[in-house]
This record gives sequence, structure tokens and C-alpha cells, in this order.
Amino acid sequence: MPDTPKLTLEDFQTATTNKELLDIIAKKNISIDKVEKKLFYEDQLQKLQIELVKLQRWVVKNNKRVAIIFEGRDAAGKGGNIRRFTEHLNPRAMRVVALTKPTEIERGQWYFRRYVKELPNAGEIVFFDRSWYNRAVVEPVMGFCNEDQYQKFMVQVSEFEHMLYEDGLVLIKFWFSISKEEQLERFNSRIATPLKRWKFSPVDRKGQELWDKYHHYKEQMFSKTHTSYSPWVTVQANDKKIARLESIRYVLSQFNYEGKEKALTTVLPDPNIITRYFRSSKQID
Repeated sequence: MPDTPKLTLEDFQTATTNKELLDIIAKKNISIDKVEKKLFYEDQLQKLQIELVKLQRWVVKNNKRVAIIFEGRDAAGKGGNIRRFTEHLNPRAMRVVALTKPTEIERGQWYFRRYVKELPNAGEIVFFDRSWYNRAVVEPVMGFCNEDQYQKFMVQVSEFEHMLYEDGLVLIKFWFSISKEEQLERFNSRIATPLKRWKFSPVDRKGQELWDKYHHYKEQMFSKTHTSYSPWVTVQANDKKIARLESIRYVLSQFNYEGKEKALTTVLPDPNIITRYFRSSKQID
């Protein structure tokens, strides 16, 4: 039985770039699918992050206001996506908003008030790690709001977003979609990894038990708040890295910023990964 081809120390010393190393690997007929996938991801991410820097510069120069909402079930990858978006941006012209549960005073105020305070100023991009849409899905599922509060929100939210649209604010609404099996796998990974354990809470586990109830409220949210001026954009997110790349591409595709034509990679999202919500579209969650 012939020996399995392997890389030698001399191979690593000879190769001075990733491409040269890949050429050696190809000549030796060594399977490195995972390595190639990771190299592709890192290469594409870097090129897309360069475009995000250009976009931010254009937003600042033109006093644009951009708000990007990241919604989805627990462990869908919202925080990881936001980190890749913001990694190389100027912190003076962007913010990440991840509000905790409302205070006693906030509970007595108009629901949207605490979110209005966080909306972007001129020349700023704001990333919402969860948003006012907590009241559309998480709160009714978990019993954190009553039926009257839920119904009032569902009536008001599209009017609220229409006012933002008329005032010139650009709002992008992402829903990161994962399967029940993938969510459970990510929960178990969090529990098993000390550095990720803080992410896991009893509410997360409840999400598995109440999967169908989440689905019901998610569908209600889509059907009543997906509008021409503020559409929902769904992201197939079982593959975290692909979801990150394609969500960045989608945001870039929405703006005609300076230098876009010189991008080193495509800024058009894969329609198999990124889609506008359609009632008939197949969904994994």
C-alpha cells in the first residue's frame, strides 16, 4: 500500500506565500478542502472589509444615516457577523447597540423611545444586535410582554419605519436563519467552551423547547412588517462564514459609494444565501 503524501519541513521552508504552498500541495495530490475553504474565506473577508471602509468614508462625507438590524434566533451568528462588519471601521463614525432589558422607567415609556435615542446621527452607521423587533418574537414567546403590548407594536412598527424612511435614514433588516439541529449544536459548543459559556443562558435552551412558537411569531413578523420601503432580508446562516461574507456583500450592494467599481471581489450577494422575504420561500427555521 503506497504511503499517503505528506507535507515536509522543506515544503514549508520553500514556500514563501500561501499560493506557493497550495501549488506544492496540489502537486502532491493532498486533499485540503477545509484549508482551502478557510483561505478563501479570509481572502474574501479582507477584500470585503476594504469595501466597508470605503463605504463608511462615503457615509461620513455625505452625512448619510445607516442603521443595520441583526435579528434571528439565539446562536444564529448575529454577534459574529457584527464583529466582521465593524472590525476595521472607524469607531468615531459607527456604533454597536445591544440594549439590555428595559428599566422600570423605560417600561413606562413609549416602546420605541429607547431605540430612537440610539438611531444614527449624520455620517454614522449603527449596528443593532437585536432591535425593537424583540417585541415581535422574543417577548411574546417568552411572556415578556402582554397581548395588548404585542398588538400595539405590530400596528405601530411599520409606521415608525416609514417615518425613518421618509426622513432619509437607510434601514437594513437582516434575519439570520438556522436550523433547529444547527442551533442545538451551537448551544452545546457554547457550553463546552469556557470562553463561550457566558453566551449561554436558560432562555437559550427554552428556544429549543419553544421552536414552533418562535416560528409562528417570526412568520407573523415577516408578513406584517416586510414592506417595500423596509424589507426583511433573510440570510441562510447554517454556514457562519458564508453568511458573514454574503451579508457584507448585500450591504455593499445597496450603496453607490466612491471606489466601488475598483473592488477586488464581487459586491453582489449570492441569491441562494441572501433573499428578500417571500411567503412561499423555503425557510430552514
